[in-house]
Amino acid sequence: MATEADNNLETGKLEFSLDVPFPSSSEAVIALRSLSPDREPRRGGISRHLSVSGSTLSVRWSADEARILRVSVSSFLDHLSLVIETMEMFGPPVAP
Repeated sequence: MATEADNNLETGKLEFSLDVPFPSSSEAVIALRSLSPDREPRRGGISRHLSVSGSTLSVRWSADEARILRVSVSSFLDHLSLVIETMEMFGPPVAP
């Protein structure tokens, strides 16, 4: 799991990136679909973008304030943990 935090000097926004490797691309897509519907509770000040490349789920945040970024990342990690635990309970996806 690789992470990085950066303060974008051009926009004045804080940025954070998280890459989460999964055993397979289908599990990464399941995680993406499970986590995508969760919108940020606050309308302004933060944005989040999720994508999958191979078997890696990538998440990128951009926020106006450190507090907002921290709350969003923390909430996302809670949801991610639940998704991973659920996938572990049910085992790997079965090919159609």
